[in-house]
Amino acid sequence: MTLLAVDVGNSHTILGLVADGEVVADWRVATDERRTADDWAVLLRGLVGAPLDELDGIAVCATVPAVLHEWRDMLARHFAGVASLVVEPGVRTGLPVLTDNPREVGTDRIINALAAVDAYGGPVVVVDFGGTATTFDVVNGSGQYVGGAITPGIEISIEALGRRGAQLRKVELQRPRSVIAKNTVEALQSGIIFGVASQVEGMVARLVAELGADPSDVRVVATGYLAGLVLDECRCFTDHAPWLTLRGLDLAFSRNAPAK
Repeated sequence: MTLLAVDVGNSHTILGLVADGEVVADWRVATDERRTADDWAVLLRGLVGAPLDELDGIAVCATVPAVLHEWRDMLARHFAGVASLVVEPGVRTGLPVLTDNPREVGTDRIINALAAVDAYGGPVVVVDFGGTATTFDVVNGSGQYVGGAITPGIEISIEALGRRGAQLRKVELQRPRSVIAKNTVEALQSGIIFGVASQVEGMVARLVAELGADPSDVRVVATGYLAGLVLDECRCFTDHAPWLTLRGLDLAFSRNAPAK
């Protein structure tokens, strides 16, 4: 089975072809709320190359309502013959969500947790490094989603500094020569890279402690397209799963029966 899995985030949209549980092709494009259903259809056909009508299915999760509306329209008008699944409250995942209001938890976060439990079991903490937000999601030893945390993302943080700092500017996101920087550019890079790494290690330690699990029993998984920036600076991670969300969408699709 070949599935087109699509994770629509605030900053970027990640797309991947998943065949027999493995991501065989992937793309990342800007999430633009101005794109219409027709724009998305043209973009998809250009990226995938092969006729999309030959796919076994399309699975989508989205955190941007305006973009999700256009995706629904596109699926209905351009790919009506392809089985599709939009992950939203009510879709079967098999993952109990123990939060105050399960319907308000981002679908990408639930999908990440689903994929992590399937791959690693529980307890597990997933840290997803997106441009707009870095999310922390926690699953206990019984395989139940118990909540998490959200912090500003790496890209939005450095953009805010460049926008609000009179003598600051946007810089390339890369590791500086040292933590003690000798110029403004590297000072910004040090604060972002090492600051985020320290924040992540501190947050993971607090989450694990509150979970009440033995730290040695908890898998800590890094995902998201910006994970590579801080992966080597964090000692808390046990696994790096760059395509965790796409694999979670594949699982969700297989656990539901989308109408063709």
